[in-house]
Amino acid sequence: MITPAPMITPAYVQTMAAYNAEMNRRWYAAADSLTDDQRRANRGAFFGSIHGTLCHLVWGDRTWMSRFAGWGKPSVPQHDSPRMIEHWAELNSARTALDAALIAWSATVTQEWLDGDLSWFSGSIQRDLTMNRGLLVTHMFNHQTHHRGQAHALLTACGATTGDTDLPFVL
Repeated sequence: MITPAPMITPAYVQTMAAYNAEMNRRWYAAADSLTDDQRRANRGAFFGSIHGTLCHLVWGDRTWMSRFAGWGKPSVPQHDSPRMIEHWAELNSARTALDAALIAWSATVTQEWLDGDLSWFSGSIQRDLTMNRGLLVTHMFNHQTHHRGQAHALLTACGATTGDTDLPFVL
């Protein structure tokens, strides 16, 4: 299989890091308006609950950043990601710190780095992989957007609001 390299730039990475930080801020603010029981209720989403979905997003970002920049890997495997961080305040704090670190990292990304390849062992599919970094960075931001969409549906079903989510009008 040929993996096409997306035509992304460092400016794209910086834009997406800022957008994702703002969206996460809104999702966590919306989730703060709910009770812990509401956040933890299994609502049939892929990762069960609002808490589980948001926790998985922290897991995913930490996993990719451990590969991209040598950050610490998550303490649990993917299937345990919805329960990786038990307490809401700790999850909220972890997300805030992670978003700030992603924004700082995005300022260091170069076109040369994006155009190169990354090799890693995937625990999820149990094999060694090599792919274009630009494609993988695009995937990381797409993964965030995908699961935040699930969390958005869960939040709005509980009556919480997040405000506008359209990229051109958020930043």
